[in-house]
Amino acid sequence: MQNTINNNKTPAKETLLTPRFYTTDFEEMAKLDISLNLYEFESVLQEFRADYNKQHFIRDEEFEQTWENLDKKTKALFIEFLERSCTAEFSGFLLYKELSRKLQYSNPVIAECFLLMSRDEARHAGFLNKAIGDFNLSLDLGFLTKSRKYTFFSPKFIFYATYLSEKIGYWRYITIYRHLEKHPQHRIYPIFKFFENWCQDENRHGDFFAALLKSQPQFLNNLQSRLWCRFFLLSVFATMYLNDLQRSDFYKSIGLDARQYDMQVIRKTNENASRIFPVALNVDHPLFFKYLDECATQNKNLIEIDNQEHNIITKYIKKIPLYLGLSKNLLQLYLMAPINSSKLSSTVR
Repeated sequence: MQNTINNNKTPAKETLLTPRFYTTDFEEMAKLDISLNLYEFESVLQEFRADYNKQHFIRDEEFEQTWENLDKKTKALFIEFLERSCTAEFSGFLLYKELSRKLQYSNPVIAECFLLMSRDEARHAGFLNKAIGDFNLSLDLGFLTKSRKYTFFSPKFIFYATYLSEKIGYWRYITIYRHLEKHPQHRIYPIFKFFENWCQDENRHGDFFAALLKSQPQFLNNLQSRLWCRFFLLSVFATMYLNDLQRSDFYKSIGLDARQYDMQVIRKTNENASRIFPVALNVDHPLFFKYLDECATQNKNLIEIDNQEHNIITKYIKKIPLYLGLSKNLLQLYLMAPINSSKLSSTVR
């Protein structure tokens, strides 16, 4: 199979935790009535049109140097970080671009919002791919478009998941930026200087999806929606936590403790979500991060079995108790009583 990375670098194996490409029901999207929140959409659209970061993603002279002095392990982890980030941004570009094309006649305001968000995501992906080029590699985005499997999500699931991914992206970028601003000796590469303005794109995208959710009260104001909000909050938080603890050495290389970093990002994203979602997760419950830590350990053990065991049957047998344990911990997290958002929001505003 052709690699998505040139120069003989094999892309990361696709798993449940890798960035995914999405598609949706475009006919259902075209029928959305946004009149309940039209004023907010017009405001968000004006923000997108202003294009505050038009001149931001321009490489300066600091990029013009060799990165051969980076520790070999650190370099490999950093390249993986760039690859995963580029894939996630490019996934957003593809989805938003297709939505803008499908909705241009039925809902021109929403279509233009998606078009301008696809502009932002393309800019992010291109900037990241240029960074990968500094290590004599290149992500083949054209091949990636054709080779990746596309996951179908209904529009409301797209709204939940993408709202959270944009908001958690904001907190990830700004947390790293603020840390490196205080500790510049850990800034191993100049791309981190761009994170402050970059994360504002993520924030504006999140605001757009918040407006979409508020325009569809049926996605927020019943028992079913409360259950789905809990599910997506937990899915996004757990995916990030397992991914980052698996790559704790990368965060260590920039002076961060992966666990403490994720705990802060989860708390901030949970607070943000409480302003839109009817419920928030009880992330301060003494068992919340304990269960996530157990999930991270089980995930690490699954990876070790993949790397060390070559017999397919033996591998499967060894994985069964880990999958059962992982499922049990995730279920316990999901069943943990949530917090009514009105209560949480009143304490953070």
